[in-house]
Amino acid sequence: MATLTEFDALPDGLLDRSAARLHEVLPGPALIHLPGRRTPPLFVSVLLHGNEDTGWLAAQSVLRKLAGTELPRALSLFIGNVEAARSGLRRLDGQPDYNRVWPGSEAPDAAESAMMRQVVDAMRSRGVFASLDIHNNTGLNPHYACVNRLDQDFLHLATLFSRTVVYFIRPRGVQSAAFAELCPAVTVECGKPGTPGSVEHAAAFIEACLHLSAFPAHCVAPHDIDLFHTVATVKVPDDASFGFGSPDADIDFVPALDHYNFRELGRGEVLGAVRPGSAVRLQALDERGADVGHRLFDYRDGTITLAQPLMPAMLTRDERVIRQDCLCYLMERMRMPG
Repeated sequence: MATLTEFDALPDGLLDRSAARLHEVLPGPALIHLPGRRTPPLFVSVLLHGNEDTGWLAAQSVLRKLAGTELPRALSLFIGNVEAARSGLRRLDGQPDYNRVWPGSEAPDAAESAMMRQVVDAMRSRGVFASLDIHNNTGLNPHYACVNRLDQDFLHLATLFSRTVVYFIRPRGVQSAAFAELCPAVTVECGKPGTPGSVEHAAAFIEACLHLSAFPAHCVAPHDIDLFHTVATVKVPDDASFGFGSPDADIDFVPALDHYNFRELGRGEVLGAVRPGSAVRLQALDERGADVGHRLFDYRDGTITLAQPLMPAMLTRDERVIRQDCLCYLMERMRMPG
């Protein structure tokens, strides 16, 4: 089991290491506290998924840029799954997902849950100004922000990164939901690892938050935000085979499925087909954990189509990620809270 190490300064050589080489300096997950002109600190978490290195590269860039000067605000940096990063994987076999074991998780007895409680307790005792959790994804997605509350400070924080904002309350046990109990918290999605401009965008966001003295008193203007609500998490049943352009599989998705991300799709949009004679159905879990797939998908003539207009996010063709996490999330546009 991984254990947390806390530091009050940057370990020697840390800023010279790629994500895959952090194990040379860090014994495992690390929480690094750095002083700054303002308190309480900004909290930033990176590498909760070991193959998503944009957050680390962005934090590295900011700390290199500001080296030798006092940070404009204190910073607490959590570096998560160092061992998975060493192998370039989301998580190692036998490990839980590091973004499903924070307080509020459906698996509170997982060994790593105690470590995440330790991180939250450490930041509760220090106070925290805002929380940023930086991720990549595997499908073709724009950069966007996610919040677990519709409070104005959360929305101001999210729109500092992108005008596209997604509100969700499932899955449980995510970092942003745990920190939402302490401060404005946001998850930001920076496209695929290595996408041009993604590190620069995330670094600019971290730096902007470090310079932020307070959140605006006014509400986010409706014309400054495109707000969506996640209504279902779509999963492929564990015992079903699937593929993309694979007619022999139980579920054969259209080959360009990930091109549907953040497109508002109409009723009848074709997602794939079910093998003749198979009774396999996609699972679609709503915010209560109930399967609502029968309301969202139609299977007439063996073709999988949408039964109502929806917008997908995080559709991916990465079969390992689909098995470890999900196929996608389905969203609908929502009005700004008044």
